Amino acid sequence: MSSTAPTQVAVVQHNAGTDVAANLSTLIQLSRQAAAEGAQLITWAEAFAYLGRHEGKQEILETLPAGGPILHRCQELAQELNCALLLGGFHEAIPGDAQRCYNTSVYLDETGTVKALYRKIHLFDVNIVDGPQLRESRQTAAGNRAVLTDTAFGKLGLTICYDLRFPALYQALTDQGAIAHSVPSAFTATTGDAHWHALLRARAIENQSYVIAPAQHGRHSANRSSYGHSVIIDPWGRVLAEIDEGDGYAIATIDPAEVARVREQLPSLKNRQAFS
Repeated sequence: MSSTAPTQVAVVQHNAGTDVAANLSTLIQLSRQAAAEGAQLITWAEAFAYLGRHEGKQEILETLPAGGPILHRCQELAQELNCALLLGGFHEAIPGDAQRCYNTSVYLDETGTVKALYRKIHLFDVNIVDGPQLRESRQTAAGNRAVLTDTAFGKLGLTICYDLRFPALYQALTDQGAIAHSVPSAFTATTGDAHWHALLRARAIENQSYVIAPAQHGRHSANRSSYGHSVIIDPWGRVLAEIDEGDGYAIATIDPAEVARVREQLPSLKNRQAFS
């Protein structure tokens, strides 16, 4: 983009289940409210349309960028609100692979045009005693490409959830010009309580960039709960806006001038040194 400007960004928090229509209805209602308060970019969490058994997920997969009913409804919403939308975690079909899908972040501009697709690189395979035991790689294929997109405020680096634990990805995106990073998530209640805020603030401080993290919250099933606490953090590591619990949204300004100010006064990105 030839010019950038301060931009009002919203994180939307909800509790997705297996009813796609109900999930979208909640998100649309909250997004309309956020847009009415001035949001110009509205961001949704990972697995925004469906969070449940793999068999049900397979029934709603859509190819991208062409899409199907879910993507088309989101494109209509972007046009209605005249807002950009970040669809945090879209269940994307893989041609020729009937067993797996991609976990894909989709950036729509205000006309509903797909401007960027990011396929989650780091898959959540964990076995935590008295906590989550998940193996995302059984049903999801990993991406292999870092992705940025242009926005009204500048370049946005796209990441998803578990990517948050891998700082090299954020450094690479920053080196390519990102001044903000999106982290749509469905962080588990166990790992979120221990690590969510620390990791998000670390990525913001390390990269002197904004972090935009819409998240799922609450119980989805007998063995799956998400932490919530959707948040926007500035390049100094300060929390600008946060939703603690429940459905809702929060709005903060992403200001490219603030990124420049922080990076000039504390030039840690320029001061990096090679070592062996």
